[in-house]
Amino acid sequence: MKKIITATAVSATFATLAVPAHAQSSVTLYGIVDAGLTYVSNQVSRESQVTPDGRITGGKAVFGMTGGNVQSSRWGLRGAEDLGGGMKAVFNLESGFNITNGSQAQKNTLFNRQAYVGLSNEFGTISLGRQYDSVVDYLSPLSATGSWGGTYFGHPGDNDNLNASISVNNSVKFQSANYAGLSFSGLYGFSNQAGFADNRAYSAGAGYKAGGLQLGAAYSQYQGMNLNQTSGAIQGGTFAASSLSGVQNQRTWGLGGSYAFGPVVLGTVFTQSRYQDQLADISVRYNNYEVNARYNVTPELGLGAAYTYTQALRATPGTTNSGTGAAHWNQFGLQADYALSRRTDIYAESVVQLGANNGRGVNAVQVNGTSGPSASSNQYVVTTGIRHRF
Repeated sequence: MKKIITATAVSATFATLAVPAHAQSSVTLYGIVDAGLTYVSNQVSRESQVTPDGRITGGKAVFGMTGGNVQSSRWGLRGAEDLGGGMKAVFNLESGFNITNGSQAQKNTLFNRQAYVGLSNEFGTISLGRQYDSVVDYLSPLSATGSWGGTYFGHPGDNDNLNASISVNNSVKFQSANYAGLSFSGLYGFSNQAGFADNRAYSAGAGYKAGGLQLGAAYSQYQGMNLNQTSGAIQGGTFAASSLSGVQNQRTWGLGGSYAFGPVVLGTVFTQSRYQDQLADISVRYNNYEVNARYNVTPELGLGAAYTYTQALRATPGTTNSGTGAAHWNQFGLQADYALSRRTDIYAESVVQLGANNGRGVNAVQVNGTSGPSASSNQYVVTTGIRHRF
């Protein structure tokens, strides 16, 4: 059970967040702590280990303690105040951290996951701050990485953000209420600089739920990412920023659905991410096709499986050769999860990624969430651990 504490209690514990107490106000302290032991095959620790033709070499097996294997460890505060007439003031502050050493998930950013404040009524919620886009809201819950599978089940490089690698700064967001199962959202992230198109973002999505059926569709665009990554809507740490340094724009769209019947949930999702590389004058298109399944053997024991096929195509603008620099990946994942209580569970999972026509950089084989790419055409991860929610 999440711990509900009054605003007065929060002010006593967190002096910097002191607010007056109200009878119809509440603040919730919540979080996730996830840690375990992980084995990774063929991992390269230094990118400089490459052959003259650009192939990665020197991969070794790595075994050690890791955090955030299924869900990134985090703590947060969320609250609401009844303003009367059906109106509420809401806020959410959420900070990710590395449980193995206590460091912040992103340097110099305390609330690196979310930090927003807004107003809510019967029609929906409008909020301002650092927030997730519509792809995370509507497509991620239909995928293995965004529902039960977690970090290692993300698509290569989390190129489509289903594992929520990107949070949008300076954003205003509207999330509608639920209208007979239908909801929608829209987001705009300001560049906060001259030339408002530089490093801005916008996104829109919609979803539908009825009985065991859930559907979702979303689109996101990040624009001018290579121009200023310190004060705009998108900062460093994204797949594009870390692996494709010349990327100017990223466009991601997708759709998916899931259906639950009895103890079984079946899902599928398709996403396409396009990257425009201004420096190399090429574009890259990633197509991700995923199917996943979850079976609750007992109320305590759950089993999951997922398969993803990812295709990457590169093309030079003005040409018809869309296969230039093509690569593709096959990824298989299995998970077993056992609930010790309503808030604590133990898990074991393995993810295997196989590649073809892959080279160094973004074309290398690398399971999402690992520290380095593979020195061969495959990489697999085996992990087991414990997760606690509060």
